[in-house]
Amino acid sequence: MDPVMIQIGPLAIRWYGFLIALSVLIGSLWAARLAVRRGLDADKLFNMAPYLVIAGLVGARLVYVVTSPGAFFGPGGDLLDIIRIWKGGVSIHGGVAGVMVAAWICRGINMWSCLDVMTPLGALGIMGGRIGNFMNGTDSGGRLTDWIVGFTWPEVGTPTLGAFGRVVFGDVLWRFSPPICSSVPMGEACTLHLTPLYGFLVGFLLLFIVLWALRRSSTPGFAFAQFALWYSVFRSLIEEPFRDNPLFWQLLLNDSAGVGVLTLTQLVSLPIILAALYALLVIDPDREKKREHLARRTRGR
Repeated sequence: MDPVMIQIGPLAIRWYGFLIALSVLIGSLWAARLAVRRGLDADKLFNMAPYLVIAGLVGARLVYVVTSPGAFFGPGGDLLDIIRIWKGGVSIHGGVAGVMVAAWICRGINMWSCLDVMTPLGALGIMGGRIGNFMNGTDSGGRLTDWIVGFTWPEVGTPTLGAFGRVVFGDVLWRFSPPICSSVPMGEACTLHLTPLYGFLVGFLLLFIVLWALRRSSTPGFAFAQFALWYSVFRSLIEEPFRDNPLFWQLLLNDSAGVGVLTLTQLVSLPIILAALYALLVIDPDREKKREHLARRTRGR
C-alpha cells in the first residue's frame, strides 16, 4: 500500500502514526470514563496518561528491536531506523511492560486499577496498529503460502476501489511490498498470509474479552490479567504461526503452507500465560461485591 495518508509539502502524515494516535485518543477517553465509574481519580489518570503512552511506545519499540535485530543491525540495516517508529514495528508485549513500569513509578492510582481501565486502549491500539502495518506494506510480514486464505500482493499501481481508492490512497498503490516478496521469482505471484488481518482479529476478539472482564469484576488486576492471558494466547495461535519470524527450531514448519511454531514471541508468551493464569487463580473476581455486601450488612445493624 502507501504508508503516507496526507502529504503537504515536506509534511507527511502517515497512516500508521495517525491510527495509533487515534487509538490512544479514543482509548484514553474511554479509560477516563471507566475510571469515573470505578471511583478512581480521572484527573490523576489524565495526568499520568502522557507518561503511560510514552513508556508504552518506548517499551514496544525496544522489545521489537531486540526481537527483530536483523532490520537494524544486519546487512543493509540502519541504526537510525530504531527511532523511526512511524515506519512501523512495535511489540505489544513490550508496550504492556512499559506501561506497567510507568504505572508503578507514577503511583498516582493503584497500578492494577490503572492497568484495568487501560485495557480497551490496548485492544484498540492492536487493531489500529495492524491496519497501519498493512498500509505500510513492508510490515505485512506473513509467510508465503499456497493456502486458499493466502493474499496475493498486487503489482504496483493496481487499481483499488476505483475513483474512491485514488482519492483516499493516491494514484500509485502497492508500491511498498513485504520483504518476502523479493524472494519470489520474477513473473510469479507473491501469495502470503496477510498477518495484519490476523492481528486485527486478535485485537477485535480481545476488545470483547476486556469489555466482559470489566463488567464481570472491578477487582484490581482482573481485567488486565484477562487481557495479558488472551492476548498471548490469541497472538500465539492466530497470528504468530504465520508471520515470517525466525524459528528457534524447525518444529512443525510447513514451507508450502507457511506455518511454523516456536518463534521468540511464542516463547515469550508462555511465561506470560502462566503468570496471568496464576494471577486469575489468586484474584477473587467477586471480592468487591462481597465487600459492598458486607458494608451494607454492617450499616444495617
